Amino acid sequence: MTAILQPPATELGLSTHLRQLEAEAIYIMREVAGQCARPALLFSGGKDSIVLLRLAEKAFRPGRFPFPLVHVDTGHNYPEVIAYRDHRAAELGERLIVRSVEDSMARGTVVLRSADESRNRYQSVTLLETIAEFEFDCCIGGARRDEEKARAKERVFSFRDRHGQWDPKNQRPELWNLYNAQVAKGENIRAFPISNWTELDVWQYIALEKLPLPSIYFAHQRPVVRRGNVLVPVTPLTPPAPDAKVETLSVRYRTVGDITCTAPVESTADTVEKIIHETAATTITERGATRLDDQTSDAAMEQRKKEGYF
Repeated sequence: MTAILQPPATELGLSTHLRQLEAEAIYIMREVAGQCARPALLFSGGKDSIVLLRLAEKAFRPGRFPFPLVHVDTGHNYPEVIAYRDHRAAELGERLIVRSVEDSMARGTVVLRSADESRNRYQSVTLLETIAEFEFDCCIGGARRDEEKARAKERVFSFRDRHGQWDPKNQRPELWNLYNAQVAKGENIRAFPISNWTELDVWQYIALEKLPLPSIYFAHQRPVVRRGNVLVPVTPLTPPAPDAKVETLSVRYRTVGDITCTAPVESTADTVEKIIHETAATTITERGATRLDDQTSDAAMEQRKKEGYF
């Protein structure tokens, strides 16, 4: 009689946990598709949106997605991530809508205070303009509650008023996983299917599903400058000060975004499995460690969300 080999109990438990999170996320996506007339999925090419894309495949394939993919590009994103974004959208044959902060600058709705100011905060303006242009009534995003304090206040279906504003005191109850996406004209919902996931869950799901990633997520050699506890990448957009000490270190990115405000962490993790081990051991959130625009104030993200940020 042939013995049936079973995976270790720890692997079974992990797989069950991830499949439960997956099932919840698929349910949320289908609720969006069922309740909303013109939804969109925010896809940047970052790891969280890569997971969203796989969940959308599982929710709606073999049919087409019931929404386009949308990216608000600052014009200062890492080229590896933009190349991945375009390749993945083409591979799936799904519609990709890209709107840039530079478009808003040309219209005069975004005015930088200085030529070298980070454009990251102005994504809110371009996102709201994109929502108005296409009359989206829901945007599906990859935000997670463990990212930082403001994210933890979110509902899964986050209500935004006619001005695109988020008020944490004016959100709808979500009892027994009942979600309400009804909005009046001009209002919209931001839906977060992986709200209950952690960074570790995301990496373990990437491993489970064998999802390809932009190379920037893995350890590589890069010139950096130390600024307190943060490593600032040396790029044409972030040149070092004349007296700064430039070091070439093995680093990787835990989160990716605008070059001017996204920092790497020192690491030798060049595989998903090694990243999982590093993530399980860390006590610092990914945004707390790597987002320069979140270093100045605990309220930075909350203020941006109130202005319309996803």
